[in-house]
Formats: sequence, structure tokens, C-alpha cells
Amino acid sequence: MSTPLSLTATPETKYARKGDIHLAYQTLGEGPPDVVNVTAGPSSHIEYLWEEPTVARAIRRLASYGRLILFDPRGVGLSDPVAPKEIPSMEQQVEDLAAILDTVGSQRAVLVGYVAGAATAMVFAALHPERVESLILMMPYARMQLDDDYPIGIPGEVLDGIVQQTIEGWGTAQGIELIAPSMAGDPLFRAWWAQIERLGASPGTAGALVNMWFHVDVRSILPTIRVPTLVFGRKDQPLMTAAMARYVADHIDGARYVELAGADVHAFLGDTEPLFRAIDDFLDTELHTSDSDRSLGTVVFTDMVQSTNRAAEIGDGRWHDLLESHNRLVRRQLERFGGRLIDTAGDGALSLFDGPARAIACAQAIRDGVRALGIEIRAGLHTGELEHRQDGGIDGIAVHIGARIASLASPNEILVSRTIKDLVAGSRIRLESRGVHQLKGVPDPWEIFAVAG
Repeated sequence: MSTPLSLTATPETKYARKGDIHLAYQTLGEGPPDVVNVTAGPSSHIEYLWEEPTVARAIRRLASYGRLILFDPRGVGLSDPVAPKEIPSMEQQVEDLAAILDTVGSQRAVLVGYVAGAATAMVFAALHPERVESLILMMPYARMQLDDDYPIGIPGEVLDGIVQQTIEGWGTAQGIELIAPSMAGDPLFRAWWAQIERLGASPGTAGALVNMWFHVDVRSILPTIRVPTLVFGRKDQPLMTAAMARYVADHIDGARYVELAGADVHAFLGDTEPLFRAIDDFLDTELHTSDSDRSLGTVVFTDMVQSTNRAAEIGDGRWHDLLESHNRLVRRQLERFGGRLIDTAGDGALSLFDGPARAIACAQAIRDGVRALGIEIRAGLHTGELEHRQDGGIDGIAVHIGARIASLASPNEILVSRTIKDLVAGSRIRLESRGVHQLKGVPDPWEIFAVAG
């Protein structure tokens, strides 16, 4: 049977918009389903990747499953560049993925997350389960760095050395022995690899991206993922180890794990038949209806400080006016930062966001805005799994954790959970530890952080 012409032609590059950022993308084949290739850079260039026959052949095979959607993340390839100090945060990566899906008219897709891009795919699936048919994760990790509670990680000094080597050797295929050892002796492939590095990003941006992805920690997100998931690991890969991939599979309910031979991080090199046989079986058998009543979200609790004393001081009438002014300001800031007001019972507010960075920015804006009213607030934020009620409210342990964190805050202080710290890695948000606390009614101690500034 001949291959459809749509799968042999090189796709046209188009652009999606996320704010002022242009995101380059291509589509190939026809759906449903839609299949989205999620990478994290820095060696990403959706036009030049077609110049390597081995890679192009595997990508066309992936497109045989449905409409394949490729895109360059912001800052790399054909998407708008960014300065090394402004590399996209996890939250921005997730929002950019949503923008790509919206632009191509995809309501629901299979996400194929590749190495660090798997973290973006996993967070997106937890936040928007109704938009994810299934997850295919290739050599993923939930955390890279060694820690007391993560003995399978890589020592920090080793990762720092790799970041420095990335900067110094970028554009020369210096890391090919680690990333694609099976092709290290092929001079044509080495030349292609070196050029896609140079086309993908500058040395500074490449180093900044690698450093950010080495510090991501999405372990707390894994149990909240409720879509069918297939995880691939490489048996002999020394950096993105099989143990890390198994950890991801073990902590996502019902995930399948397949271990591939060899050490190539690049999934489309070497013998790809075991890879595609596993994908064939997975996509043929997995039919899923999302649990739309549960998803990942960031809750924000804000609470007026000494409100009872203030009400007694100024009287009921003036207090009511002040409370109305406070509520109007909260609503304006929520609209500005894309949050949703859940409740304004009493002298505080509960709000919901898709991502933690915008939630923190909104809490800061509310705190600074109410000062003009002569009010001080405290705030607590947490990201976790939520249950959505039919009346528009939310329930779940994440709500209780957010409330308990807020109760620990001092006037004008914004406190966040360790989960949020891990999710905003790579952003410009500065957090300072406030120690480990046992939150009332919440299992296990939690490390709490204050937002600086």
C-alpha cells in the first residue's frame, strides 16, 4: 500500500500566538486522533529535523496514527527567541501547549512527551484531563537531582558540570556520546546534530534551559494524572535512567512501562520496531473518558488581617463599604491574571488558577492594592488535585492545605507549598524557606516558602 502524499511532503511551518510570542508549528497527516509531540528544547527546529532521514522516517511513522502536531517551544527553533534570563517557566510551557492546540482546533489529543518535555505533558494532562486522550512518555523523569527521598537521582555537581559543558560545547555535537551513542560514529549524523543545536538555540539559552529542566520536580503531580499512560525507558541510559522512567510509571495510576534496549535518549534512533509495536498496542486498546470532575489546580487563599478589630473600630456601615471595595479589587486582579473567584465568605477570598506563577502574581497584586484601602492581607497558595462540584465550588485535600498555609502567614506575607516551589523552577519568582510545618489535619509535614518581594 502506498504512503499518502500528505505523509511524504515536508509540512508547512505556521505560527500560533501566545500573547506577544509566536510559536512555530507544523501538522502532518489526518485525525482523529491528534498526536502532539511535546519537546522542551534546546535542540529543536521543526524544519531542520526533516533533514535527517532516520528521524524523518520515524516522525512520519508517528504521523500514521493521526494528525501529528509538531512545534518549537518558545525560545528555540523557529519560535520567538528569549534571553537566557527569561527562559519559559513550566507554567508558560503548559500555556504555550494549550495555545498550539487552540490554534489547530484540537479539542483532545494524545500527548507524546519527550524527555524534559514529558514534564510539560504530564502537568498539562493533570491540569486539563478533558483535553488529553492519553500520554506517551519517552525517557521521562519527574525529578533529575539526587535527594534524600530520591536516591535514583544524579548528584547536583554532576548536573552542574553537564550544564557548563552544554554552554562550552554547544553547536559541536559534543554531547552526542551521552544522548545518541548509537550514532556517535556517523559523521553525517554528527554534522546534522551539531547544526540543529546551532539552529535551535544560542549557547546561553541552551545552558539556561538545560539548567532549568535539571531542577524541575513534578513528583507531586504524578498521582493526579488520570489518563491512560505509556512510559518508555532506556535500559542503559546513564543520565535519563530507566529507574527514573520506572518511577514515573509506578506513580501514575495504571501506567504501562516498556523498557527499550540501548542507551539513546532520542527515541527515534536505532531499532524503533519495539517502540512502535508498544505504541500500536497502547493506542489500539486504550479508550478513555476523562474524569472531568477532578483536575490539577492552584488555590489561593487571601485573608484580611485583624478584620474583627478593624470592623469594631470603624463601625458596621464603613466596614461593609470597605469589604465591598476589597472584593471589587480582588475581582479586578483575578480578571487581570486569569483566575476564578470561588468564594468570598467572611473577610477573605478563595480563588482558583491553572498555574502557580500567575496565582502568585495575582496574590502580590491584591496585597499591594489593598494597602491603599488601609487593609493588610495574608495569603496561602498550593497546587494539587481538586474535585469540582456542580455548584462551581471545589473540594479536596489541596483546598485544606492551601487554607492551612494561609493561616501561617504574617501580615502582607504570601506563603506557598513545596509543590509550588518545584513547579515554578526556572521562573524569576524568588522563594525563601519558612521551614517544615505539620499542617493541622494534613498528613505528613510540609515545607513552606515565602514569596520574596
